[in-house]
Amino acid sequence: MKPRLLFLCHRIPYPPDKGDKIRAWHMLDRLAEKWDVDLGCLVDDPADLRHLPVLQSRCASVVARQTGSRRQAALRALLRCRPGLPLSLGWFHEKGLWDWTQAHLAAGTHQACFVYSSAMAPYVMGKRHPDMRRVLDMVDVDSEKWRAYAEDARPPMRQVWAREARTLLAFERRAAAAFDRTLFVSAAEAAQFRAMAPESAARVDHVDNGVDLTAFDPAQPTTSPYAPGTRAIVFTGTMDYRPNVEAVCWFAEHVMPRLADQQGVQFHIVGANPAPAVRALAARPGVHVAGAVPRIQPWIAHAACAVAPLRIARGIQNKVLEAMALARPVVASPEAFEGVRALPGRDILVAEGAEAMAEAVRGVLAGRHPGLGERARAAVTEAHDWGATLRRLDAVLPLRERVPA
Repeated sequence: MKPRLLFLCHRIPYPPDKGDKIRAWHMLDRLAEKWDVDLGCLVDDPADLRHLPVLQSRCASVVARQTGSRRQAALRALLRCRPGLPLSLGWFHEKGLWDWTQAHLAAGTHQACFVYSSAMAPYVMGKRHPDMRRVLDMVDVDSEKWRAYAEDARPPMRQVWAREARTLLAFERRAAAAFDRTLFVSAAEAAQFRAMAPESAARVDHVDNGVDLTAFDPAQPTTSPYAPGTRAIVFTGTMDYRPNVEAVCWFAEHVMPRLADQQGVQFHIVGANPAPAVRALAARPGVHVAGAVPRIQPWIAHAACAVAPLRIARGIQNKVLEAMALARPVVASPEAFEGVRALPGRDILVAEGAEAMAEAVRGVLAGRHPGLGERARAAVTEAHDWGATLRRLDAVLPLRERVPA
């Protein structure tokens, strides 16, 4: 009889079509092999509810509670705001899921609890349950993202984001102290948090992000979405996410003009929910905004080059791993490269600044980096196969067989 695991997630972990959901799904899928999983999650897109049967087939039980619109979530965050607490905790508080979680905790039937994201930590940070091992996957040091936002913002948002960074870091430290183990997405991210929370350093670990090498296999045939003669530069990601928005705007405004002499070069932005600033880029020469597409693989596989010019980035970028898995040459900023287990110059090109990035792309288009894509595929196959990276969960959550009543 399998032991029982309570799994909490701030977004429904299926379909795995964006960064946080990709990691959550692969972790859940792995844990469900050896545990009876009771999944509690929040749903910010009602369309995702149609995927519940997939989760129900993998878990012992599933509770998915809708959070409402972004406006409702923001109002909830403001109403629940308290001195010294970050706004994000209120954003992800949902009474139905809270009550469900407290009932499960009171029943004492779970041998372990796995909490995905610091925003969900309050659901289990109350009364200590000595027989239940508690693991928190914080993924990133999220407070650092808000600190970076504050540095680039003007008043009053500078003060708002600075407060969020300060209060969230304080909460992240309390959460890490309350859990048996806290995970991060990379060794670098874990090392940074140990330095920021030395009191919990001994309980901090990491599980590297991976990539689905079967779903992103260059040997699978695909039809090119690009017009004949196009030499496509592609960026993929959720396009209402601020770091992605800033990255493509910067690339379109500062790098593309430097590539104007390259015949047939076009910059294609592929991803759901393009923000107004992203949609406006389609008016620029050589820039195309595809929006949501059924599958991103053809857009990557038939591109001459994939770029990740992020200036604010935490953890490991799935867009980088996916393009590398499809054996595409990738040009990334230092921020987007962090955490990727690959050798710059051999497996991937890392460039800082507009001129350096334009020159790196120009080199790819001119054929000055033969075999770069193949070496990229080899690098992620060796270091970022989900099957290998998730083995670390076995030590983090050791099995204890449940004795039948």
